Amino acid sequence: MAEITAALVKELRERSGVGMMDCKKALVENDGNIEAAIDWLRAKGLSKAAKKADRVAAEGLVAVASKEDGKGEVAAAIEFNAETDFVARNELFQNAAKSFAQLGLEHHSVEALHGAELETGKTVQDEVTNMIATIGENMQLRRAARLSVSEGVVSTYVHNAVSPGVGRIGVLVALEGEGDKTALRELGRKIAMHVAATAPLSLNTDDLDPAAIEKERAVLIEKAKEEGRPEAMIEKIVEGQINKFQKDVVLSKQPFVMDPDVTIEQLVANSAKELGSSNLHLAGFVRLALGEGVEKVEGPDFASEVASMMGGN
Repeated sequence: MAEITAALVKELRERSGVGMMDCKKALVENDGNIEAAIDWLRAKGLSKAAKKADRVAAEGLVAVASKEDGKGEVAAAIEFNAETDFVARNELFQNAAKSFAQLGLEHHSVEALHGAELETGKTVQDEVTNMIATIGENMQLRRAARLSVSEGVVSTYVHNAVSPGVGRIGVLVALEGEGDKTALRELGRKIAMHVAATAPLSLNTDDLDPAAIEKERAVLIEKAKEEGRPEAMIEKIVEGQINKFQKDVVLSKQPFVMDPDVTIEQLVANSAKELGSSNLHLAGFVRLALGEGVEKVEGPDFASEVASMMGGN
């Protein structure tokens, strides 16, 4: 067997755009023959997929799944990205997102999910690579989250659903404690709809990221100075505004959108009394919004692009 040198792997990577490990595997499979290795990568769809990997994929879908078993309830949410909304309307893409969410019930991270096996025997990552080669757009299983309770419910909600369980925003809400499951599930769904609308940063004040508080504090101090507030008063003014900021972004402290006279914390407490539950509490939430945090590159519109290709102005 021919020696697979680092230089050979490097050359194949530069010619194909495929990752080092796949290049090495291709060379091993083809006894070091670089042309045969390129054909092997093309046959696997890897070469075609690699060429699209640097394209921004900010469209796609968020999918949710849930199940109840003898151990309690669990729900998962995933974000599966593509380059265009057109692909997200494709049934193949939607079904893939749903199947990834189902696997998310058993796998606790997006890294573990990439290696999870589908019913076809392919891993999730292999399936994504094949879809890239088939459909012709860059795709990425970008995020995955999971919540579970031993007693209680994990409710799900999808905003702007394009089909059952998939849409542009997916929310999970875990309510832990005793109580009628139907009533708890409806309560959880209402809170999930609230979360979709308000995008809270944390469940409780203690969970709020200190960096988010300091960032807000810096903005408020600068604003107070711009408004000409007395230097001696700025700290007190800003502290009051920080307290308000925390109430605005902490889920338990937010006014419930369907009844602003009560906070989410009070809503859960009132529901616990109605259900006769002494230990009911809001245990956690997840909100995945499509394309959140992805830097979108704005290119020329289609008409301008065609004009430039034709030499127009």
